[in-house]
Parts: sequence; structure tokens; C-alpha cells
Amino acid sequence: MNTRLQTNLRQILRRAFLPALSLLMAFTSIQIQANPSKPAASPIEGRWDITVDADGKPLPSWLEVRHSGTSTLVGQFTGFSGSARPISEVKFKDGKFSFAIPKQWERGDKDLTVEGTLSGESISGTLTTPEGKTHSWKGVRAPALRKTTLPAWGTPIKLTGGNEIKGWHPMGSPTNQWVAENGILRSPKSGANLITDQKFGDFKLHIEFRIPKGSNSGVYLRGRYEVQVTDSKGMEPSLDQMGAVYGFITPSEMVAKEPGEWNTFDITLVGRMLTLVANGKTVISNQEIPGITGGALDSNEGEPGPLYIQGDHGPVEYQNIIITPAK
Repeated sequence: MNTRLQTNLRQILRRAFLPALSLLMAFTSIQIQANPSKPAASPIEGRWDITVDADGKPLPSWLEVRHSGTSTLVGQFTGFSGSARPISEVKFKDGKFSFAIPKQWERGDKDLTVEGTLSGESISGTLTTPEGKTHSWKGVRAPALRKTTLPAWGTPIKLTGGNEIKGWHPMGSPTNQWVAENGILRSPKSGANLITDQKFGDFKLHIEFRIPKGSNSGVYLRGRYEVQVTDSKGMEPSLDQMGAVYGFITPSEMVAKEPGEWNTFDITLVGRMLTLVANGKTVISNQEIPGITGGALDSNEGEPGPLYIQGDHGPVEYQNIIITPAK
């Protein structure tokens, strides 16, 4: 091959190769931007069941930490009062972490602050309330509660009937205001909550309730997850109105009836997965409850728990409470 031919061939190849190389580099750059490297999980990430020592009284709380981008940790926190609240940043370094969130229903005018230390699969630390009280606490990783098969259902248990309260005990107020009349459990005023003597794991629940205008109650599943009972006719669905899992799950639509009319819930709880049919409409379909809600009896999510109905937020009536536990 003569010299001139070789030179021409090199020029042709160069003209063809350089644009192709530029195109390949551009495509690779786009791919890298579209598929950034997965951030390394921090050991503090996950869900934690917490018990606060409030002057010798154990009170439940809950924490979730997750990453946002490559270098920031965020999350949410449920204290022993109120609902789950977002955490804009969890600071974590050398096994120690801290965060602060604005007050909700607490007294005082400061942020609620939490400081803790990670040690293997447990955490511990201190919590300072908006009014300045400091309590110690301990936490463990929350169980996943994932089920691979649907349960077989046992025999239904009727928890209301007649003119006597059976299978329940009051908690909270020293005076029990609950009465049973013709199969209706009635709380005529704010007072004690009512808790079943028996504890349950997975179950199906049918429950009917009637609430006057402006009142408020709740049904706690396993004593830990509150489904809201409120006077909500005509409202938009929200995290704190009828059919919501308080602070966590908003129902798909508001189906509340007029104050003074009977409403129904049909609830299926398997592990953390909840389905709620309210007044004949499915408003929550197999959604996960992340953690305990405010007012929970404890944070021991891996254990069975009782059914508990709220009687400390105003008048309410319940009837035809039937629970079908898993075998």
C-alpha cells in the first residue's frame, strides 16, 4: 500500500472514529447520571421500638431512620403522646446520633430533642421534652412482621352483648364511666379507656360505633395501632380523621356518616398489613403500618396485644364488636 493511500485511510478512520467515541462517552455519562451508585446504608437506618423511662413508668415510642441522597439521614418519630412526626435530619457519627423536632401536643415551648448511642442491634439515650424534662430510654430493632402465607381463621369471639361488661377492663382514669346497655358499650363522657382481657395476634375485626358531633375516639389494634373514630362527615381524608391509622395512613376517601348515626369498620390485620372497609367501602387496602401510634400501650410489636377503645376524648358508643383471631 503506498504512503498516500495509507494517509488517506488514516484520515477516513479518524473522521469516523472520533464522533463515535464522543457519542459513546456522552451516552456513558448519561447512564452514570441516570443510575447513580447506591448510597451505603448507615447502621442506624431502620425502625426501632423504644421504651422511655418516665420517672419509673415505661412509656412507648418509635423511631424510623432512612437515608435521603448520599449523605443525609432523615426519618420520623412517634413519642408517647401525639402522632408520628417527620425528622428533617438525624445527625449520626461515631455511633452517636441526635435529632430535634418541633413540639406537637406537649406542654412547653422548646423542641423535643433526642440523643442516643447505637450498640449492635440496640440503641439507648435520653429524650428531653419541650417543657424541659429529661428521660432515659432504650430501643431494639422493630420486627418486620412479614407473613408469607395468609392465616387460617379461628372461631369468632363476640365482645359485646347484654347489660354487663365482660372480657374488658378499664385503664387510665380512676373512675370507669363505661356502661353496657342492651348490647351497647357506652361512654357518656371522657374518662377511662376500655381494654380486652384477651390478647390477639393476627385477626379480623367487625366493630360498629356511634359518635356525637365534635367527639373523638379510636380503636387500637393489638393496643398499638390506632384507627381513628371521629365526627368527620364532609371532611377531606386526613391522617387524624375517621378511618386513618393515626399519623401514618390516610384513607382513600371519607365515608363518615352524620353525627349520631352508626358507622362500621371491618378490619383485617396480618403482621403489619392492614385492610380497612369503612361503611362498606375499602378505604385502606393491604397497606403497611410502619410503627406504633401515639397512645399505644407498649412498643413490643412482635407480641400479641389487646383490643382497646378510647374513652378519654369524649362520648362514644360501640356495639357488635366481633373479633376472629387467626388459628
